[in-house]
Amino acid sequence: MTKRSAIKHQVREGVLDSREFLQDAKVRRLPPRNGWSPYPSNDDRDQAYLKTLKPKSDGQAELMEAVDAHNLVLALGPAGTGKTYLAVAKAVEALEAGKVGRIVLSRPAVEAGESIGFLPGDMEDKLAPYLRPLYDALSDRLSMKRVKALMAEGLIEIAPIGYMRGRTLNNAFIVVDEAQNCTYVQLKMLLTRLGWHSTMVVTGDPQQSDLLPGISGLSDIAARLEAVPDIAVVRLAEQDIVRHPLVASMIGVL
Repeated sequence: MTKRSAIKHQVREGVLDSREFLQDAKVRRLPPRNGWSPYPSNDDRDQAYLKTLKPKSDGQAELMEAVDAHNLVLALGPAGTGKTYLAVAKAVEALEAGKVGRIVLSRPAVEAGESIGFLPGDMEDKLAPYLRPLYDALSDRLSMKRVKALMAEGLIEIAPIGYMRGRTLNNAFIVVDEAQNCTYVQLKMLLTRLGWHSTMVVTGDPQQSDLLPGISGLSDIAARLEAVPDIAVVRLAEQDIVRHPLVASMIGVL
């Protein structure tokens, strides 16, 4: 397409004003609606990287409301119900709004049926394979560059379960993922780390524990804490699965 035909096409589509290209036109103005502007756009496109968080099921809506209303929430449910994603998204939301001073992520270093052997590097490098789902959720809510910057500043902390004893986590949003791979003693220790102005979300699927039968303490802890008024225990079900429809079908028969 030549330059002349391109201009005619733009004039026909209403994008360009032909008067701007007269011989005596010294200054060409930007198109009134389609040109770049330094001011924020009012169109329907979301210019921010942080996407709006919306529940996709009644169970997810209940979980989000529970996180907003309680300082301690246990989210139990099958794979694909968005437990980890919603917990991390709520943590990012609280950090961005200034409600907490840091995010603390913790997950048991337990392999799913096979041992991957020795891992080189420092503590964060060794835990990186186990924390991959949490990193994926973080990078989906924030850019990976921002995640690395926040980790360097200490605003996002990776806390191994084995090093949590004796700590008091104040002004923090704590996410404990894959809690079905924690023993009763480990979960009791983790839950009692909750400090002032903090929120803790514990996620897990009691049906997918990688520990020996009878060792996981998640079901027992959840049953005991359901009687405590200020603690929310949200149980997600098959209808809350937001992955491929076959996942829900498999969960029902496996």
